[in-house]
Amino acid sequence: MARDDDDARELERQLSFRQSLGLTVARLRPSEARDREPALAPTVRLALEAPDDHSVDPRVVMGVLRKACEQAGVQLCEHAPVARVELDSAGERVTGVTLHTGERVPAGHVVLAAGPWSEQIEGLPAGAGVPVRPVKGQILRLRDPAGPGLLRRVLRFAGGYLVPREDGCYVLGATVEERGFELAPTAGGVYELLRDAHELVPGISELEIEELCVGLRPGTPDNAPAIGPASVHRLIWATGHYRNGILLAPLTAELVAGLLVGDGGQGLDPLLSACAPERFMAAAACRRETAALADAAAVSAQPAVVLPA
Repeated sequence: MARDDDDARELERQLSFRQSLGLTVARLRPSEARDREPALAPTVRLALEAPDDHSVDPRVVMGVLRKACEQAGVQLCEHAPVARVELDSAGERVTGVTLHTGERVPAGHVVLAAGPWSEQIEGLPAGAGVPVRPVKGQILRLRDPAGPGLLRRVLRFAGGYLVPREDGCYVLGATVEERGFELAPTAGGVYELLRDAHELVPGISELEIEELCVGLRPGTPDNAPAIGPASVHRLIWATGHYRNGILLAPLTAELVAGLLVGDGGQGLDPLLSACAPERFMAAAACRRETAALADAAAVSAQPAVVLPA
C-alpha cells in the first residue's frame, strides 16, 4: 500500500523488481484496491497485489515443528543457555558446548543460531565471531469482537504490516528500535503502530487490544543473514536474519542441512556466498589494520620529548 508519492515510487520499484524475478504482481488503482478491501481508506495512493504471497502464524509453526522434532527423535533441551563453544587443544575444531550450568555437551558439529545473543557466546578465537546486535520490535495483536471480515488480505505499508487471522485476530507490526536488549513496551511504540495503520484502515480503531509483544531481532552490520561455515572447523553460523527470521527459516534450514550432510546446500551456493559469515571477519580484520596504521601514524607525528641528562 502507498499513502503518498514517496510510497508510490517505492511500490513502482517493487513492481519492477518482482516482475524481474518472474513473480505474479499487479498494479492497482485506489478504487481497485478498495474494491478488493472495502475497509481501506479513500486516501490510498497506489497498491500492488501479490496473489502468490502467503503468511503463517509463527506460534503455530513452532508447535508443529516441536511435534515433528519429537517424532524424529530429536532431544530438545529447553531453558539451557549455552555459555561457550568448546574447541580442541589446537583451537581449530569445535568439540561441543558448555551450558551456563557447567554441563558440557559434546558434539561433532555445532550450529550457532542464538539470534541476537549470538555474539555473547564465548569460546571463539579473536576475530572468528559475527557481529550481531539486538533490534527491538513491538507488535500488537488485535481482535475484532464482530469476528473476521475487516480484512482478507495481508497489508504491507511503509514501516509495517497488518495480518488478518482466520479467527478474527489481526497482527500489527512492527517497530524497529535500536535499544539494545531493552524489552519494555512503550506508549510511543504502540502509538506509531496504530497511527500508521489507521491511515490505511480507519476501522482498526474499533478493534480490541489482545496482546502487546516485544521481541529482539538479530541484526548484522549489513542486516543480511550470516549463514555458513565459520573459520573454526565444524562450526556453522545461522543468525542475523533481522526482520525476516520466520520467513527465511525454511531456506536457512535447507542451507544448514546441506552443509551438515556435505552436499553443499543442494545447488544453493550463490545464497551461501551472499550470506557468508567471513564477510564480517574480513571487514573486522581491515578495521583492525586501519586502526593500527592510524595509531602508528599518530605516534610518528608526535613531537619528540627530550629529557635532560
